[in-house]
Amino acid sequence: MRYLAILLLAPWLIVLGWAYWAYPKSLPRNATRRAFDVLALLASVVAAIQAALIAYDAVELPPADQFGPKSGAIWQQVVPALYGYGAFVAVLVLALVVRQIVWKKRSP
Repeated sequence: MRYLAILLLAPWLIVLGWAYWAYPKSLPRNATRRAFDVLALLASVVAAIQAALIAYDAVELPPADQFGPKSGAIWQQVVPALYGYGAFVAVLVLALVVRQIVWKKRSP
């Protein structure tokens, strides 16, 4: 169950990764930029998985009382999904800023 949150979030992360890869069209597409994009996407995936695993381990489930378990177990999946999404987006935003600075067309 440790990877359930990230698996459920994976389709949306794939869409965000595709959007990062495809846009903006105004920047040059050379081998150096594509290598940077691949590294940024790999770093964002690794960061998302690591953040989700750390969050999964950090969530404390409420103890069961005389009437059985409380409804807090859902947070063991919600919090890792939020952390994973946040880490993925944070790395991609940083990569977007760096990519824009490095490959922005210079006006003469």
